[in-house]
Amino acid sequence: MAASSDANQDGSDEQQKRSEIYTFDAPWHIYAMNWSVRRDKKYRLAIASLLEQVPNHVEIVQLDDSTGEIRADPALSFDHPYPPTKAAFVPDKDSSRPDLLATSSDFVRVWRLSDDSSASSRIELRSLLNGNKNSEFCGPLTSFDWNEAEPRRIGTSSIDTTCTIWDIEREAVDTQLIAHDKEVYDIAWGGVGVFASVSADGSVRVFDLRDKEHSTIIYESSEPDTPLVRLGWNKQDPRYMATIIMDSAKVVVLDIRFPTLPVVELQRHQASVNAIAWAPHSSCHICTAGDDSQALIWDLSSMGQPVEGGLDPILAYTAGAEIEQLQWSSSQPDWVAIAFSSKLQILRV
Repeated sequence: MAASSDANQDGSDEQQKRSEIYTFDAPWHIYAMNWSVRRDKKYRLAIASLLEQVPNHVEIVQLDDSTGEIRADPALSFDHPYPPTKAAFVPDKDSSRPDLLATSSDFVRVWRLSDDSSASSRIELRSLLNGNKNSEFCGPLTSFDWNEAEPRRIGTSSIDTTCTIWDIEREAVDTQLIAHDKEVYDIAWGGVGVFASVSADGSVRVFDLRDKEHSTIIYESSEPDTPLVRLGWNKQDPRYMATIIMDSAKVVVLDIRFPTLPVVELQRHQASVNAIAWAPHSSCHICTAGDDSQALIWDLSSMGQPVEGGLDPILAYTAGAEIEQLQWSSSQPDWVAIAFSSKLQILRV
């Protein structure tokens, strides 16, 4: 990760092939984006459009590490009725099974990706998950999260104040509960039966499926009814999670053992933060990105200890526009992907 996008311009051919930055230009504005978790598809990503008109689009792209090119696969591109609020591959590293991609908008759609290179279309809709059994419509879904410990489970969050836990093998709802007083903007699993959510009501709440009647409020915005819009749970150390306050330049890091008070606040962005991603291989590193066009990586190993003037990031990258999406590859931990405007960039960190 560098301070600008000019890295390795004057290097040798080999250095250029092993660039720090790879860029893909999509034909539309990119919003949702994510990596495949399979080791045999470690350079595969899904990107999705943000268009007012119908339909929207999803493309599967692949980085060729030998040439430095990112290419879209026409046989794995498909239309989507509304802009996906999130796209994520199933956290299943078994290459003997088809890769699955989930997208959320009005429903959760689960797509099966075929590895048959001879087929003209290698994508099919496997499941359509509608949480409203009384109607073909449901409240728009703001986000979802695959359960890494139980990949058959997906948790969704909705503007109708609910969180829904799905079993995609049975295509059935396991649990649906009213999670907040207002719209739920994000959801994240912290273990087999434990998840957390953030909401327009300004709270982070943790739920245990063994006791569905109760939740624990971990944090509430200092300003009443200031929405929390994104949530990231540290998979390497589940004591910690991070959240974003709407239209705020700071990231709040929480220790669930000590509710209500942040363990640290990251305050080096110059405009609203839009995305957070914990490192998949380290318990103390997190990446943040926002409207200041910056992606920052932080070392939180000293969190909880007073740092004069506040914590500074250890790495910074400036993109060409406001960064709306950020994902850290679990199969290639030295790669971070960002999306801004119509560009996807893969950064070596």
